[in-house]
Amino acid sequence: AVGTAVLPRRDSLLLEAGFLAVLVAPLRLLRGGSAAWRPHDGVTFWLVRWLLFRLMFASGVVKLTSRCPTWWGLTALTYHYETQCIPTPGAWFAHQLPVWFQKFSVVATYIIEIAVPVLFFAPMRRLRLFAFYCQVLLQLLIILTGNYNFFNALTIVLASSLLDEEHVGRWLGRTRRRHSSAWPPSLRSLLSALLELSAYGLLLYGSIRCFSLEINWEKRLLDSKVAFTYHEFTTWLRTVTLPLVGLGFLSLSWEILVAMYRCACVRGCFWKLWAALQWAVFATATLGMFAVSLVPFTYVDYESNGKLWPGIHQMFNAVERFQVVNSYGLFRRMTGVGGRPEVVLEGSYDRQSWTEIEFMYKPGNVSRAPPVVIPHQPRLDWQMWFAALGPHTSSPWFTSFVHRLLQGQRDVIRLVQVDESLYPFNTRPPLFIRARLYKYWFTGSAEGSPGPAQWWRRQHVQEFFPPVSLGDPALESLLSQHGLKDKPLLSRPADAVLPWLLRSLRQLSRPCSGPVLLWSLYLVAATAYVLRALRRRPRGGSPPARHKGPRRGEPADRGGSEKNGQVRRKEEERGEGRARGGTDGHSDGRARGGTDGHSDGPRGSKKKK
Repeated sequence: AVGTAVLPRRDSLLLEAGFLAVLVAPLRLLRGGSAAWRPHDGVTFWLVRWLLFRLMFASGVVKLTSRCPTWWGLTALTYHYETQCIPTPGAWFAHQLPVWFQKFSVVATYIIEIAVPVLFFAPMRRLRLFAFYCQVLLQLLIILTGNYNFFNALTIVLASSLLDEEHVGRWLGRTRRRHSSAWPPSLRSLLSALLELSAYGLLLYGSIRCFSLEINWEKRLLDSKVAFTYHEFTTWLRTVTLPLVGLGFLSLSWEILVAMYRCACVRGCFWKLWAALQWAVFATATLGMFAVSLVPFTYVDYESNGKLWPGIHQMFNAVERFQVVNSYGLFRRMTGVGGRPEVVLEGSYDRQSWTEIEFMYKPGNVSRAPPVVIPHQPRLDWQMWFAALGPHTSSPWFTSFVHRLLQGQRDVIRLVQVDESLYPFNTRPPLFIRARLYKYWFTGSAEGSPGPAQWWRRQHVQEFFPPVSLGDPALESLLSQHGLKDKPLLSRPADAVLPWLLRSLRQLSRPCSGPVLLWSLYLVAATAYVLRALRRRPRGGSPPARHKGPRRGEPADRGGSEKNGQVRRKEEERGEGRARGGTDGHSDGRARGGTDGHSDGPRGSKKKK
């Protein structure tokens, strides 16, 4: 009943990240090898970092290349919170913040999305960690103020490519003791600290210079404005696009060389050849993915896109239909500047008295608080937001949606309300349906009204869809025009297993809403993971002896058993000596309780060793 014509950016990101997960996942063709790490893992994992860079950099750049006056005037967030697809209750509170803070938030967004992503490829880990926490902070703030399904959580997962084992170990309580730093510091550490301070200073200076940041002490606020022109920005973008491609290539080349060195350090001729073969395959695949991704990445500057090698364009054209690489650019233009457009459906039995049809998630009733639905993706409510941006003829699916509601199809009604008792026409479908266009605004913190507290205020604008009924010539004409007339269903065997299984799953999950169902699945998965971790913990007894495991890339069971056997034999020999009360004075002294045994014991054991 409801479809989409264009694949949204969030779905494109999910497709590309899913494809990269195939390359990042460990290859376990031979059981003898280590399942936790491969020498080439750093190469394939670099693609995740490159995807994060393309996503964030393009999202920041398109806000300025679109020439949207709200982004250039730094006032976009004064409209964003109330005009986004499905706001949260936090969006209402963020909308009440002062204008100067909203403008500063736009400046911070530019810095995090355009300047900070360059640090993804910094050689100093602390710069990469700084970039990681900047990205996570931005995504968490978006989660608090907007329902963008899995998108922000997926972006945080991509940002984990900036972390290393040492930093993650601190989160898990597996910190390693570091030796105290020597004084004076080495030349390398001194240069590293100077470069880090230079990077932070450059970010601060560039932010102040580009956005004229200045504290107004009289009004006690922070003034900001864009201090460059559109021509200056496009010139800068044209200058840095290809150098950024070169920076990415240098970073990838370094990862490939490091992986090659690790392959050379693997012990054993067979395992070294096996590691080298995997390195060659995955390095080639990574280079191919990097080359293909350059075409959508350089869409931000078409002059740079035209300078790419023609072979790269041919490679991209060959895989474009699979959408394994995509172009990104979120919130290019700010919609709803004059008020949030919203379509309100109404049904009637007599065409005189009309009853509004309330949706589960999108704004309707002005007294209902905005919902929290992440990570669920309510497709119908999202499409209703897009439909309100233009006439109903630009959204052909809307005509079919009205037609299904007039027919009273239960599957379509459950898209509107999972609890059918909340649907006003659950006993009998309406005879007439119409749609009206409203403008919605958040109420102010100082506004008050008798009765329940109102989150929204609205104003009727015009008719969106005329009143229609089943068999109405206008409705039939629109259905025929868009090719949406009822078609006979495909006949399937009555004993087909897959349709029966899908129907059973839908029947079981029907009473649950999307967010409840998804969070239940997440909790089940998390519980299974915790139980699995607890089962692996040793039950009682002394903890296992700590010993160094095999090196990275070395088979876990090769050479380890012989070495461990020698250690165990030495421990058994020492234990037998203690039981016999040997002549080294160590055990005798302990039996007598004298001081001589305590002082001679260690010396005797050293002589024995």
